[in-house]
Amino acid sequence: MRQLATALSMLAAMAFASPGAARAEGEAAGDFDYYVMALSWSPNWCTLEGDARGAPECDGRRDLAFTLHGLWPQYEDGWPSFCRTAERDPTRSQSDGMADIMGSSGLAWYQWKKHGRCSGLSATEYYATMRQAVESVTVPPVFSQMTKTLKVPAEVIEGAFLESNPGMTRDQITITCKDGFIQEVRICLTKDLEPRRCGDDVIRDCRMKDAILGAIR
Repeated sequence: MRQLATALSMLAAMAFASPGAARAEGEAAGDFDYYVMALSWSPNWCTLEGDARGAPECDGRRDLAFTLHGLWPQYEDGWPSFCRTAERDPTRSQSDGMADIMGSSGLAWYQWKKHGRCSGLSATEYYATMRQAVESVTVPPVFSQMTKTLKVPAEVIEGAFLESNPGMTRDQITITCKDGFIQEVRICLTKDLEPRRCGDDVIRDCRMKDAILGAIR
């Protein structure tokens, strides 16, 4: 714990200087056990993928840190996708309205198409639930101050979230990495958006000791 506290202190000081195996597509909406909320570190996503796409969220004027990748209905083992639903798709203006927490309207639409239809909710309800999920978790303020690219143990990212969210435990959150970069913070939530234990297929913590956390643009 002392090492973790020291690492968090170093992180603060330096700041100023899909889980499991999917089941068959097209399953019935509303048939799932819990949610996984995925928060992406936007600067790293831009470096790995977004810049090459000319993604709007990678515009340096946006100053994005953690953004919502998605809120995914999940089974205890695996997850549904592209489910059948009688609910109408969201309007363009509804998807546009999610860009503040997701970075782009296109991502919001895709998350509805792949995951939201499996929730059993209407598009309006699903978007509102995604926003509520984001608001239910405190993102450590230090991350909004990342003005330099750092190399940090992935467990420091997890520790920062646990410290800012009393009551959350290590089996309810996982950190993922990709190509040496911190990728996402994934938090497991009940259907009522309370933290809960992640399924065994979701608990796949990155164990890198020198994962790259890119500076906010």
